[in-house]
Amino acid sequence: MQRLISAIVLTLALSVAGQSFAASRIKDIVEVEGVRENMLVGYGLVVGLNGTGDNLRNTPQAKQSQEAMLERLGVNIRDANLNSKNVAAVMVTAKLPAFASAGTPIDVTVSSIGDAKSLMGGTLLVTTLLGADGQAYALAQGTVQTGSVSASGASGSSVSKGVPTSGRIAGGAFVERELGFQMASMGQVRLTLRNPDFTTARRIADAVNARYPGTASADNPTVITLRPPPGQSVVSFVTSIENLPVDPDYGAKVVIDEVAGVIVMGENVRVSTVAIAQGNLTISVQESPGVSQPAPFSRGQTTTVPQSQVNVEEERGRQLITLNSGASLSSLVSGLNALGVTPRDMISILQAIKAAGALQADIEVM
Repeated sequence: MQRLISAIVLTLALSVAGQSFAASRIKDIVEVEGVRENMLVGYGLVVGLNGTGDNLRNTPQAKQSQEAMLERLGVNIRDANLNSKNVAAVMVTAKLPAFASAGTPIDVTVSSIGDAKSLMGGTLLVTTLLGADGQAYALAQGTVQTGSVSASGASGSSVSKGVPTSGRIAGGAFVERELGFQMASMGQVRLTLRNPDFTTARRIADAVNARYPGTASADNPTVITLRPPPGQSVVSFVTSIENLPVDPDYGAKVVIDEVAGVIVMGENVRVSTVAIAQGNLTISVQESPGVSQPAPFSRGQTTTVPQSQVNVEEERGRQLITLNSGASLSSLVSGLNALGVTPRDMISILQAIKAAGALQADIEVM
């Protein structure tokens, strides 16, 4: 595991160092304001389940929805004792693309909100999908595909693979209302950096102005404002500049995933003069109960006497590693590897170096 984590860190460091000289396209490091997906959500019913739906006595929303649905179809079951488990109340979610036109099919995700055991084989009835403004933008309906396996026995034993209470319907919704975003009529457009940075924003503005003078300005580390030259629309202008090469910059950062024991460091990480020593102290306690046997005719009783043996072991032979001021990522990794530290110990060492003020980078713990 130690060699694996060291190899991962070195490989990522070398790849980042090699790519620092390769420019990226503007379209790969920015988002165009207004060009994004919009979240849709709706509430509906899945019917046709094989006894794996909601228990109507424990899920009142499923019962009320079933009654309301049938009443709209001319069937009154208000006073009936419903006990079917073939219906499940679900939440339906989808993402509406930025420029989707009416009639465009989109995928939807169906998730149970009751005590249904599985949605496999069920059919979602017509469900209205609403946006954040409360308006209806799409209608969903279709057969739910869970991609899972679930089986249970009469004794209560069960086997499940995947999540049978959630599924998808490919192309299960059709757009009914367009967003009305008219990008072509805009007088200017803003680009948003995915990784905000002053230097990168300035480089993008300079690259655009080199091709079209006076059309771009960096407002802040995140936003670059573009104004198309006379006679050119925003769409054609963005098309003409999105492939311009730019060398992005970024700050020094160390990302630590304590759960998986993964450490990723960028090439800009630097370490001031610091000395590092690492060792492990192991204390083991062994219990070996003995028997105390009294002498003959002494009227004593045989008893158990606890005996404890404590051993203390400390690793030796590990030297104090010194890193000079301005040491690079490779020097840091080499020094830690020389100590023979494990990934868990390496995380603690990096945090200790940061606490000492010798690590010139931000640490992000996931």
